[in-house]
Amino acid sequence: MPAEIRRAARVILLDHDDRLLLLRYDEGQVFWAVPGGSLEPGETHELAARRELREELGLAYDGSFGAAVAERVKEHTVGGRPVRQVELYYLVRIKTDEFDLAAATQPDEITAYRWWTRDEITSASDPVYPLGLLDLVNTYLVHGVPVHPITLPG
Repeated sequence: MPAEIRRAARVILLDHDDRLLLLRYDEGQVFWAVPGGSLEPGETHELAARRELREELGLAYDGSFGAAVAERVKEHTVGGRPVRQVELYYLVRIKTDEFDLAAATQPDEITAYRWWTRDEITSASDPVYPLGLLDLVNTYLVHGVPVHPITLPG
């Protein structure tokens, strides 16, 4: 049986010091990742990204997302079913105090939130997802938004 296609939107949040906001998950394995999640029926990627920021961070982001900076396809299991997750990544700058964790409505398995420097990510003891995140951010900081989304490893 082929894996179900599951579309998702993820948001790379940078502050004005070029630090990244990562969320710590504990799903049997501890890892850090950017916020985001799957699209609900009828949602666009941008609407899903806005909803996920509200749900996970209490962030009511009303700015522009612009073009997707990356895409990733990852096969994994969700609810005991194999899925082929197709993700689009957006990059947005926010202030470090722009979100309100007390207003987060669905923190899922998120156990911590932290602003990371790029050097800290390089030396992280836990995995950081998506793979290729630092290369993507470094390329963005030098060249801006890519003409076409960069393909990240699954």
